Amino acid sequence: MQASQDRIPETLPLLPLKDIVVFPQMILPVFISEEICMKVVEAALAKDRFLFLSAFRVEGVKDGEDEPELAASTQPPFDIYDIGTVALVMRTRKLPDGRMKVLVQGISKARVKKLRQVEPYPFIEIKQIIETTPDVVTPEAEALMRTVREQLEKVVALGKSLSPDILMLLEDVSEPGRLADLVASNLGLKVIDAQRVLALTEPLARLRKVHSFLSRELEVYNMQVRIQSQAKEEISRAQREHYLREQLKAIRHELGELDGKEDIEELREKVMKAAMSKEGEAECLKQVRRLERMHQDTSEATITRTYVEWMVDLPWAKSTDTAVEMHACKKILDEDHYGLEKVKDRILEYIAVQKLNPQAKGPILCFSGPPGVGKTSLGKSIARSLGRKFVRISLGGVRDEAEIRGHRRTYVGAQPGRIIQALKNVSAKNAVIMLDEIDKLGADYKGDPSSALLEVLDPEQNHAFSDHYIAVPFDLSQVIFLANANRLDTIPPALRDRLEIIEVAGYSEDEKFEIAKTYLIPKCIKSHGLLSDNVLFQDSTLNYIINGYTRESGLRNLEKQIASVTRKLARSVAEGIEQGKDKKVTKVTPKLVRDLLGDERYLADDHDTRFARIGVSTGLAYTPTGGEVLELEVHLFAGKGILTLTGQMGDVMKESVQTALSFLRSRAREYGMNPAVFAENDIHVHIPAGAIPKDGPSAGIALAAALASAFLHEPLRQDVAMTGEITLHGKILPIGGLREKLLAALRVGIKTVCVPERNKGSIAELPLSIRRRINIRFVSSLDDVFRECFEGEWFKNETRAKLRADGARSYQGPVTPVAEGVEDIPVAS
Repeated sequence: MQASQDRIPETLPLLPLKDIVVFPQMILPVFISEEICMKVVEAALAKDRFLFLSAFRVEGVKDGEDEPELAASTQPPFDIYDIGTVALVMRTRKLPDGRMKVLVQGISKARVKKLRQVEPYPFIEIKQIIETTPDVVTPEAEALMRTVREQLEKVVALGKSLSPDILMLLEDVSEPGRLADLVASNLGLKVIDAQRVLALTEPLARLRKVHSFLSRELEVYNMQVRIQSQAKEEISRAQREHYLREQLKAIRHELGELDGKEDIEELREKVMKAAMSKEGEAECLKQVRRLERMHQDTSEATITRTYVEWMVDLPWAKSTDTAVEMHACKKILDEDHYGLEKVKDRILEYIAVQKLNPQAKGPILCFSGPPGVGKTSLGKSIARSLGRKFVRISLGGVRDEAEIRGHRRTYVGAQPGRIIQALKNVSAKNAVIMLDEIDKLGADYKGDPSSALLEVLDPEQNHAFSDHYIAVPFDLSQVIFLANANRLDTIPPALRDRLEIIEVAGYSEDEKFEIAKTYLIPKCIKSHGLLSDNVLFQDSTLNYIINGYTRESGLRNLEKQIASVTRKLARSVAEGIEQGKDKKVTKVTPKLVRDLLGDERYLADDHDTRFARIGVSTGLAYTPTGGEVLELEVHLFAGKGILTLTGQMGDVMKESVQTALSFLRSRAREYGMNPAVFAENDIHVHIPAGAIPKDGPSAGIALAAALASAFLHEPLRQDVAMTGEITLHGKILPIGGLREKLLAALRVGIKTVCVPERNKGSIAELPLSIRRRINIRFVSSLDDVFRECFEGEWFKNETRAKLRADGARSYQGPVTPVAEGVEDIPVAS
């Protein structure tokens, strides 16, 4: 060995180690996988087989002045301890997984002096540490060596696994340093403790350090033995109690105190009768066998029993008998819903396919529309017409994927997902499930429930739906899934691709009138304990409630107002009965409604259509709650052409303002505007109700009309509404939500609406009751819009021809808007 030490060069390749410290005289295999480490080994083999081994510095442990033996001078990524071991590579071997197994033998301790190179492999300069061995072993050293051997034998006796040859080898070691290294290398110390031992160069000090570690190890093993003994006593006591309980059960059985039929057998019989799938039955019988071997009072037995009971209660083979008759289905739909002819036709087509081919994998219908238009009740009608059970699952605010797929049984309080729970509650595998508010699904760190719904709603996959709780496939192919949403843009594209969207638009005033008279009033009268013969709503009263107290696309607020009237009448009747008065017929008049509900919430002149106004246009918007009428205001002030936008406009609407302004500037002279007016006036565009965010691509022509009116100082008609997006060249693009927008215009008394010409196809689908009440003007350019909405004669063809010939009209300087009302001009009839 001394000869080997003499041959060690002053510079060596560095092989840093992660989880091990190598001592001198130690032979062990080292597994490496990093490319740079393999280059280190190859460099050692190519020269003299020597390399330097040192462990990476342990993070979070102080070194340097506090513990010099843990000093680490080199910087990351080679922040190793300064003291390591020079080793000789004895043999190498490539492993199938790409790693390399290197057998090394520790030769001598050494200290790192300097890191010479990093690439292509680390190369360091070292200084050997030569330990002196005393010729005579002192009594103190001999006593310490005997104590270490005895402690190691005790640790082995208490359960420490060591090679039998180690104890025999220790008897022949007479050097304190050699004994310390041999014990430390086989004791399984932590890296930092092993490094503390390796860094001590004085043999007796190193042996004392090993003695302290052995003492701590012995104390830990003694504590472990005591803990195991206590645990064994607890187990023995539990086994004895279980044996006694079994004896007690047998005694009670002999005495006739039991009915002779065990709960486990009853559970097994239920499993056999549940007609499960092969996988489900095999899993349940396996859990029942496990349950037999458990103590019934343990928590694991409770979890297992609950799982088996869930599996038994699921409708594996239970279904409702369905006899589909098309005329009966149509009658049910007409009874439950007024109007919605297009929607009901699509539903009848869906039912017809189900009648002709019950195994057909049809699309998933998704009803889209504002709140209160009857989307959920459409699902109930479909279930009633098919003779199936109906269940509604609310998805609003659901963020946990486990709500759909269920929890794994390893968690406390685990249960199946909502789909499986719903089928258990209705006890039918062919139910109609309505996925309510599918557009309001969320996602967070617990998963994405919308992604879990992809398997549920895919007819090609849901025949083997996997719920995490039941852990076996369940057939959902016979379930009819329906969905509803207020808006479509929040539904993920992958999920929306599996849905067939059916738009359920809002109702006109005539439809609201008929629905209230036929459905809502009888329902409210009955639910509040009144009689239909004693409460009579006049037709004028219904129209008064619809126009004065509600302004919505759906029927929810209308039903609330009717319910409020009937509640107050119910109170009056109840107080009259207590006073001995007879019930009398109550005619609900507009005056009575005003007394009961207070002043109207919406007045007829909320949007004044009688007077033309400068810089104010009437736009139409489509929101998740239906259509709305917007007043777009533009004012000009002397300035430098600064554009100010207020009213919570979104990015799309802001871009529409910029587009409309750019178009007017490009056509200024044609419309009679002096180009200087754009540079000498500040422009303020405002949409009232500033607390409500507004955005959308259909306000372009309304903004252009308001801007043109302000620049020309010409009044705009307020009885003409407009909707459509504008391009930089003045073309008008089609829009969506046309029915809701037209209904919004009718609610405020507007009878003329400018609609993009490319929306002609949508007009034909509107009910005749709407088309008769509104004058639709199709427009393809801003010239068509200006011709409809500007008051006066300035936009006549001959006038415009004269303007083009004369150039711009005389420019009088910056425009200053006049006071409100001064320029109001009555609209021509």
